[in-house]
Amino acid sequence: MGNFIGHVYPGLFLVLYGLHQAIVVSKAVIFNDSLLCTSCPPRNKGRWAILWKISYGGLLKMVTGSLLIVYEIRCIKGRLILMNRDMPPRFMYPKEWQHLTMFILLTINGCVDILSKNLLPQRCVVLELGVRILTFYVLLLLLVSHTQGTAGVELQVHSLLILVVFLLMLVLTAELWAPGMFHLWLIETFLFLMMGSWLMQAGFILFKPVSSYPWQDDDMSDIMFVTTFFCWHVMINALCFLGIYGFSSFWYRCYSPSLKLMKYKEAPYHTNPPGPLYKLLQEVEQEVEKDDQALLLTTSSP
Repeated sequence: MGNFIGHVYPGLFLVLYGLHQAIVVSKAVIFNDSLLCTSCPPRNKGRWAILWKISYGGLLKMVTGSLLIVYEIRCIKGRLILMNRDMPPRFMYPKEWQHLTMFILLTINGCVDILSKNLLPQRCVVLELGVRILTFYVLLLLLVSHTQGTAGVELQVHSLLILVVFLLMLVLTAELWAPGMFHLWLIETFLFLMMGSWLMQAGFILFKPVSSYPWQDDDMSDIMFVTTFFCWHVMINALCFLGIYGFSSFWYRCYSPSLKLMKYKEAPYHTNPPGPLYKLLQEVEQEVEKDDQALLLTTSSP
């Protein structure tokens, strides 16, 4: 799957997943809601009510991983084998087996999300994070091995991708100790967007350059512009994330008043109990009223 489609399709999946997470995280930040207990009641109680409870993120991972596995196997010329029959035997299709390992882990990740959110009696966040962290630990090892035998532009492209995966691995590891921290979710979502957009860009750089001329490995300016394009992706994804947050804030505050009413109902107004100064003033007023009534009685008596 070392071709244009093999980089663009996984990158497109990561971008779509990052956009979905950006919307979810923006809503949670705006309403100061929990990201771990986002359960909402079904919109109807008919036979299709279960569809509103499905983990669509896990379903997307499972379907995408399965399709990529099928596509990877179909792209191999001949039959997918692990070793040939020569003497001594040699391993066959090393990069293809690495791709399959990545896609199998993505499928398992989606299955675990669905299992935790829809099949278990109680959601297990630690299980979801553990499998996700394991996926990125393995992905980092595979990407480091994937760069063997590369040089120039291709090495620079994959090195920057490895940097994003490494940072994402650190953030996911930190979420084990602070799973509900908004800052970590914001960084994780941004890194997913970066990983997806840069993987798509890698497909254009390595296989379909815009100029129709291949990038030169011995040209230092080409290698330097790879890093420049990466920095542009950082700025574009940051602006995209800010735009999603700004639009979500505008939408929920102006066009979804029912959500605000729900938040107000959850936190009703409580009056403070009367303080000691208020009680003292009441006692003084009562004493003054008693004195006035006694004075009236004495003046009215003959």
